[in-house]
Amino acid sequence: MSKLLSELENILRKNRDLVRVIVRKINDYWFSYMKETGVDHLKIMDFCGTHEWTITHYGIRSLLPRGVELVAGPGCPVCVTPSYYVEELIRLALDGVTVYTYGDVYKLRSHRSVKGFYSLSEAHASGGNVKVVSDLLAAIKDAKLHGKPSVFAGIGFETVAPGYAQAVIKRLIPGNLKLLSLVKLTPPAMFYALEVSQEKPTEPPVKGVIAPGHVSTVTGAKAWEPVAENYGIPVVISGFEPVDVLVSIMKIMEQLVRGKPSVVIEYVRAVSYHGDVAAQSSIWRVFESVDDAWRGIGFLPKSGLRMREDYSDQDAFKEYGIRELSPVDWGYDMPSGCRCAEVVLGKAYPSQCPLFLRACTPSSPIGPCMVSAEGTCAIWAKYGSRDLLLKLSIELKGNIGGA
Repeated sequence: MSKLLSELENILRKNRDLVRVIVRKINDYWFSYMKETGVDHLKIMDFCGTHEWTITHYGIRSLLPRGVELVAGPGCPVCVTPSYYVEELIRLALDGVTVYTYGDVYKLRSHRSVKGFYSLSEAHASGGNVKVVSDLLAAIKDAKLHGKPSVFAGIGFETVAPGYAQAVIKRLIPGNLKLLSLVKLTPPAMFYALEVSQEKPTEPPVKGVIAPGHVSTVTGAKAWEPVAENYGIPVVISGFEPVDVLVSIMKIMEQLVRGKPSVVIEYVRAVSYHGDVAAQSSIWRVFESVDDAWRGIGFLPKSGLRMREDYSDQDAFKEYGIRELSPVDWGYDMPSGCRCAEVVLGKAYPSQCPLFLRACTPSSPIGPCMVSAEGTCAIWAKYGSRDLLLKLSIELKGNIGGA
């Protein structure tokens, strides 16, 4: 089955005739929508770093009609992890606790230094105990070998939560290793981003959402229904091939023309309405939702996962006395001049940040959006910016639309 899907995706990616048809349909819907409503500028927001990668890498922005703007949402869990928790991990590493982390978290800079260090990579270079791993199972295997006090930095969205939960339920985690759950839930972030987008009537409104495909395999399409129902905005759950994204944009435009916003599954090969019920069950058996801080944004209701009391013996918060942030003691935690908070809310493009590709680069990141492979700034730095794409748009549209 995986080989068949891979062949199908290769066919779709290289099917120029199909792309031409889709682009023409998008243009047709857009002109109809402008004629009916008088609206000549709107935004469509993608909520997944991989979607932003596809959009930027394949130049999809350059294929869209003028006035249809694609902006990134808070689809990068590393980008929105509060500085405070990075600081706590640095402290643990310097105090002799082995900290297991993903590669992008390794380079994530804190807002405040800990004994002169701003990242786990800096702490490691000066003797701190930090190990980069691919997943929790790799950390479990290594922690069993050395038996010393250890912490796994559990950062991610709903996609990683079932694996964490199963490891906890099955008691796979050795006694010397504790889980620091920093998992975040995407629907609350989507609701917040849409509310923020409506604060300034002078800005182009967000009129469509490309919902995360990987997350939706767990949550199901039902998780996004409040967006269509409460905000009157079409939502399309998209796959990750360029044609997937173009079809999703087409379906959003079609809904706008028809005036009937709903949740549509484009990624039918992986997503269902109810999602992975077994995975959801394991998540809620181990975790409970809490109001949680998002870096540069603030506290969002019921947007984080923390371990239930029944599993407190595996909880790094309890083991090491790490206090939870609260709206009272949380402070703005972005570097001076950094606009990552606006980037993840679709309020600014990376190229509008004064640090972008100047002080802040992939090899020397300052803002969190430049660290992760799913960060919008890192994607733009590697694959081009909106300004460059706009310069190429006339030529590309001629090749695609006029053939």
